[in-house]
Amino acid sequence: MEHVPTTAVSQLPGPTTRVPDQFSLVPSMHFPNAARKALAIEFGRFLDQTDGVDQSKQLFDLLSAFALNFDCPWIAYGSHTPDGKLLKPIRRGPAVMLNYPDEWQQRYFEMGYDKIDPIIKASRTRPGAFRWSEVHNDASTTEDGRRVFDEAATFGLRSGISVPLRGPGGSFAIMSFARPGGREFPNRAVTYLQLAALHFHLRATKFATSTAIEQAPNLSVREKECILWTARGKSSWEIGVILGISVNTVNFHIKKVKQKLDTSSRTAAAIKAANLRVIEL
Repeated sequence: MEHVPTTAVSQLPGPTTRVPDQFSLVPSMHFPNAARKALAIEFGRFLDQTDGVDQSKQLFDLLSAFALNFDCPWIAYGSHTPDGKLLKPIRRGPAVMLNYPDEWQQRYFEMGYDKIDPIIKASRTRPGAFRWSEVHNDASTTEDGRRVFDEAATFGLRSGISVPLRGPGGSFAIMSFARPGGREFPNRAVTYLQLAALHFHLRATKFATSTAIEQAPNLSVREKECILWTARGKSSWEIGVILGISVNTVNFHIKKVKQKLDTSSRTAAAIKAANLRVIEL
């Protein structure tokens, strides 16, 4: 199997991220014969488990569990449209689902990195899965684009791959898998994760197209205020100061918003609230 040199993305200094034992289900990323057979079994189990699933959140959880076989505790899925905008039209499907560290989600959203993220640009032209290091080292990637990778590494996301997933009308989605270790993804790992991402996308798209456009939930005035300031990049402490309430109260309202919008993070909730026109940025 080819060896891909470690790049600046994985060499950057950053906080030490200890991945729990359950994130290391495969003893060696070189995949000896026993491990290869185990991966084939795990992939088959993943496909079988998704057969009876009819909710995007359950599907996402199953994919997250499968990604742990490759030491990937973090995954992210986002739907895009031909004009490059995220999350339109909003349907009862996973326009955005992710379990990235909350601090990185907030930083990414606050800095507007979606406008310069080289992963999004690369996904529009590349035919299949690619390693982040390939894009980081590409001559066409700007310094601003490299900064997105470099900052992600300081939050623990030190290596990753992304899978472009195309749909009708020029729309597409991106599934990314990230891990804290600096090792590159072997070809076999890339292949399995690409197949799993494609399966997720096909199932998720089916959910989205088989249901009506999602209705905006009813948020209280305080919930709208809290998620609005979250969308503007403010922390819970800052929101508390602005609204004159405690941090615990802010977190309580944001938690309620996440539940009502069926999202797993405050960042995803803020994006979804804006696109449903619950709030006006």
